[in-house]
Amino acid sequence: MTKSLTKVVYKPDTQSTDEYIVIVNPSEYKRWKEGDRTIPLAEVVDSFKVFYSNQGAQGILGKPSDQQLDNIFGTTKDVDVMTQILEKGKDQPGNGFTSGTTATNAARGSFDSKGKGKGKGLGGI
Repeated sequence: MTKSLTKVVYKPDTQSTDEYIVIVNPSEYKRWKEGDRTIPLAEVVDSFKVFYSNQGAQGILGKPSDQQLDNIFGTTKDVDVMTQILEKGKDQPGNGFTSGTTATNAARGSFDSKGKGKGKGLGGI
C-alpha cells in the first residue's frame, strides 16, 4: 500500500535558489503544524533525512554538508534542523510522491511473483 507524501521546503533567503527539504506525511504534519506537538517527529517525517538543492524546485536533491547545516540552522543535529524546517518551511504537496510498493513492468519478462528478477529479459528475441 502506498501513502501520499508532501515535501516541506525551507528557503533561507527569498532571493536564493538554495532549498532545504524534508519529506513528511501530510496529515500528521498538518496536526503538528497546528500545535499538536505530542505527535512524535518520527510519525511526522517520512525519514530523518534533510535534502538540499541549490537549483530551486527543479534541482537534483542531495545531502547538505554539516557546514551548510551549521551555517543556516546553527546546528548539525538532524532533529533540531528538521524541527526548524518544519516550523519555518512551506509545505508543497508532491504530485507522484509516494512511499511503499510501486508497480513494475512485469511484461518485460524478468519479474516473478516474489519480486525477484530471473535475469532472462529479452535475450532470446
